[in-house]
Amino acid sequence: MRGEAAGLNEADANRARIYMLVASLLAAPPSAGLIGRIATLSGGQGLLGDAIGGLGRAAGATDAARARREYDRLFIGLSRGELVPYASYYRTGFLQDRPLIAVRSDLKRLGLQRGPAVPEPEDHIAALLETMAVLIDGRFGAPASELEQLRFFDSHIAPWADRFFDDLRQAANAPFYAAVGALGAILVDIEAEAFALV
Repeated sequence: MRGEAAGLNEADANRARIYMLVASLLAAPPSAGLIGRIATLSGGQGLLGDAIGGLGRAAGATDAARARREYDRLFIGLSRGELVPYASYYRTGFLQDRPLIAVRSDLKRLGLQRGPAVPEPEDHIAALLETMAVLIDGRFGAPASELEQLRFFDSHIAPWADRFFDDLRQAANAPFYAAVGALGAILVDIEAEAFALV
């Protein structure tokens, strides 16, 4: 796949793809083309396969306009969306608080930075998931070690992402994004279990 480091094993390539898929759906409403591609996903065995299949079915039952309405209601709203997808908010109750400072410090240490076209602070859930994908697949250099991936995950995702994805999974009248929440929740659970063995 374009952007992935040569020699990346299949399991890590798939991890990175799932992180990027969930990140892209949380960064912006999906295009009709992306919804069409997601609708072809049939999943596979196990909880992760079930969640991928569920997202595929949810994509097959929606279109870009409905997905945008869900996204806008959940994350934009008139003054604020129903959910606030920032580590600072979930961890401290305030925006742009200590968790954001910690993320920026780690990104600087890793040689990564927010793109100039990205308006959201670096502790947005989409930015954190995309960073994990980059650390796994090494699209901007060599893949990070398992220990470095663990450090980033434990510091910036594990303390709060499960609560965010549970909230998303339970969002009323948002079947597509509820399926995104289900996939995100399973991803975080599987990663936490795997990293516990490192």
